[in-house]
Amino acid sequence: MSYFESFLAQQFDDYMVYRHQLGYDTDSLRWVLKTVDRYLAAHNAGPNDLTPAFFLSLRANLRTQYKSINRVMSTTRMFFNYLLRIQYCKHNPLKDIPLLPEERFIPFIFDPAQIDALLDAVCRRLRPNAGHFVKDLGIYVAILLLARCGMRICEPLRLKRHHFRNDDNTLYIEKTKFKKDRLIPIPKALAAEITNYLAVRHTLWATDANPYLLAAGKQKAFYDGLIRRYFHQAVSDIGLKRPRQSIGNTNIGSPTPHSLRHSFAVNTLKRIKAQGKSAQYAMPVLAAYLGHSEYKHTAKYLKMLDANQRHNFVNFINTQKHNP
Repeated sequence: MSYFESFLAQQFDDYMVYRHQLGYDTDSLRWVLKTVDRYLAAHNAGPNDLTPAFFLSLRANLRTQYKSINRVMSTTRMFFNYLLRIQYCKHNPLKDIPLLPEERFIPFIFDPAQIDALLDAVCRRLRPNAGHFVKDLGIYVAILLLARCGMRICEPLRLKRHHFRNDDNTLYIEKTKFKKDRLIPIPKALAAEITNYLAVRHTLWATDANPYLLAAGKQKAFYDGLIRRYFHQAVSDIGLKRPRQSIGNTNIGSPTPHSLRHSFAVNTLKRIKAQGKSAQYAMPVLAAYLGHSEYKHTAKYLKMLDANQRHNFVNFINTQKHNP
């Protein structure tokens, strides 16, 4: 049975197979094609409706960021190029539809001192009673992994105990965002923190059969909402809580758990440059460490404003708002 329902259902299915055979991941492709498929079905569209005006209407009805809208449009354009090659149609209705100008996003970057202050703030929130201490300590280690290894928020929460090897200070991260596995070395101090956490857990939980490295309970894993809540509380504690700001087509991010990943990458590159070395040469290693599927995802960190530039930019914006 087809996943699609419009008159192009068979062509969507065939295109999914075609892209899969070429070695591409089709999960995100399925989402885009389903978006187009729903719109076609909702408007009872047929072959004669496949006009530029129809797809401009589709674009206008997409209530999301310009980046996501452009992704839908460019993927759909590629789909129609495929239909041209198999001679299903004679023209591509999206050929002359331009992409929307994407907004520029500058993420919040913690400097090393701010990261240390954030981690201290999380530590101060550890509750000493046995009923809460193991759970709170696990949250601290999760945030520590985000800060010291640049992990995505879901990655430390999926780690199993056997993924941590304290004999060589490594973590094995399985099937992440791009369905890639990676083995990463971690700092000795971080390995010691994990070892200490496991020892405390073993002491306070007489029977601990939980397979997860970080456990919310004897049979439970952490969910990311809990980590986010503790993170934002700590951000507020150290006076860094602020809303997202905008000027023109540039958005300046507020602190989020993912900011720690950005900060890890940017601060790593800054340390390399401070040593008189080329950050460009470090990109392949950093890309592998972060688990990026394409070099371009890592290269963006070369273009990011450093923390001082960012704060100067924010201060300039605030000055302009108060002095029109």
